[in-house]
Amino acid sequence: MKALFLPIALSLLAALSCPLEPQKIAGTWYVKAMVTDERMPKEMRPRKVSPVTVTALGGGDLEVSFTFVKEARCHEKRLRMHPTGEPGKYSSNGSQKHMHILELPFGGHYILYCQGQRQGKSVHMGKLIGRNPDVSPEALEAFKKFAQRKGFSPEDVFTPEQT
Repeated sequence: MKALFLPIALSLLAALSCPLEPQKIAGTWYVKAMVTDERMPKEMRPRKVSPVTVTALGGGDLEVSFTFVKEARCHEKRLRMHPTGEPGKYSSNGSQKHMHILELPFGGHYILYCQGQRQGKSVHMGKLIGRNPDVSPEALEAFKKFAQRKGFSPEDVFTPEQT
């Protein structure tokens, strides 16, 4: 486990300093693990999630879309993200929401880390995404380490089922 830490840390550092090509992140992504600082009881966490679709738009913008279930109904959410000038960092809603996209060195895995406001409170959420539904143990370990560095406890990380 300790042997993985240095390569993971160096890879995350490299991902933060490299510009992200919008076409590289475009496509369908499966959510493999999640973490959120909303004090959400385990029984309230999403047990099932749909894939995330990222579309590269003009000017470096990205559209991120996904569906979720609320009150027994499916809802679709679309966010248009604008590059901020920092590698891998995007904003939306007049810079009220920020998303960092970090590439992992484990076969097409990324971390989406979002920061924003919800009902006047600061909210942070991370998602480990990959091109297929299979979970890479190395990518999951890198995600857990990332979450810990962001102040989450290991119990906050959960793996929802794909729908």
